Amino acid sequence: MNKEPESGSVAPTSGIGQRRATAQGQKNAGYEDRRAQILHAAALLFRTGGYRGTSIGKIAEEVGTDRASIYYYFSSKEEVFDVLVTDVVKGNLAIAEQIRDSSASATVKLRKLVVQLMCSYAEHYPFLYVYLQENMAHVDPKRKAWAAEMRRVNRRYEAAVTDIIGQGIDEGSIRAVGEPWVLAYGLMGMVSWTHRWFNPNTAEVDAKTIGESYADVLLSGLATGAVPGPPATAG
Repeated sequence: MNKEPESGSVAPTSGIGQRRATAQGQKNAGYEDRRAQILHAAALLFRTGGYRGTSIGKIAEEVGTDRASIYYYFSSKEEVFDVLVTDVVKGNLAIAEQIRDSSASATVKLRKLVVQLMCSYAEHYPFLYVYLQENMAHVDPKRKAWAAEMRRVNRRYEAAVTDIIGQGIDEGSIRAVGEPWVLAYGLMGMVSWTHRWFNPNTAEVDAKTIGESYADVLLSGLATGAVPGPPATAG
């Protein structure tokens, strides 16, 4: 019986890795479609069985193939998870930067941001919560490129939140009770801490309601109540 590689291992040395690299280089449509099927199956399993309870073997069974075939498309369970998480995290970043760059007041932006982030945790449960527990400085060497990319995305997200708070202080809608980055970290930490107790499948309160409640708490302490005027023009 072939033993499934341990977590973090690479594909069996049977030429699969070479064939996978060749197919990736050719950008074969069928190859990408099959990868998408595997990702979809893995997403369902991660949600129902959790990250630790999901194996390459279970993913293969869900897809209707064998483990060796999965290794033709992904080198490990970690790679499958990394691909799933990357799209979600980058999507959240795009939304955060879109909110930051909108013409709304900073208080409106912060409310949208908090609710969106909380809803994303629920929609993509448990991917983002597992991701929150990752130590990007201590990952398998094979995942260092991915970890570096995620650190860059994290910094951009943090910058977007910090910028919104800075905008609010400048326009007078947010109280200057601390450095913008300190307030931003507090905001993100408040929402992220839900990974300790929130499960959208069993929670009595939905994610949107939780996000709105958090936004109310934050803005009750930060908002000045002032209505920002139009931006100053040169001349």
